[in-house]
Amino acid sequence: MVRDIMSDQLSARDWLDQGLKTLAANGFSALKAEPLAKAMGVSRGSFYWHFADVGAFRTAILKHWREVAAERVIADLETAAAQENPLLLLLRRTFSSRLALEKAVRSWASFDAEARAAVQAIDRRRVDYVAQLLRSNGLATGIADARAQILYWTFVGYALSDKPLAKAKQEALLDELVRIAMR
Repeated sequence: MVRDIMSDQLSARDWLDQGLKTLAANGFSALKAEPLAKAMGVSRGSFYWHFADVGAFRTAILKHWREVAAERVIADLETAAAQENPLLLLLRRTFSSRLALEKAVRSWASFDAEARAAVQAIDRRRVDYVAQLLRSNGLATGIADARAQILYWTFVGYALSDKPLAKAKQEALLDELVRIAMR
């Protein structure tokens, strides 16, 4: 049953959150007004109230993904950094999160220029942040930059693999990654 839009209005953020869930579960080709509206129990009119068209929605999804997958993570780490090693916190968070969304966006980027640009921008942001963490722990800029890139490639490889690790093994590997990075 379709909800009454007047009594139960959705925000653009509601649509974007649903869009990220849909993207993670079904890929970018599922980012269409009708199936999203059906999944949310509303009419397509609600979608078009917030977005001019599907292209505008997809652009907004990529921006929202950056906010969720990079900026919020960094902000959370900055808040929690006083209690624990921020690099270890970052690795624990990223390696233990569900990575279906990461895979879906990277798949989308393999044949869409706008998605590819978004992935490249978030990759730069993430690598720069990790390099900053390493520099703040006393590593020289060149070494910090190289190790940040290696850590990031490790994350991307893990994100794209279909080999989840048992928690104990994952913790041991993350401890070793931090040890290698901080040497």
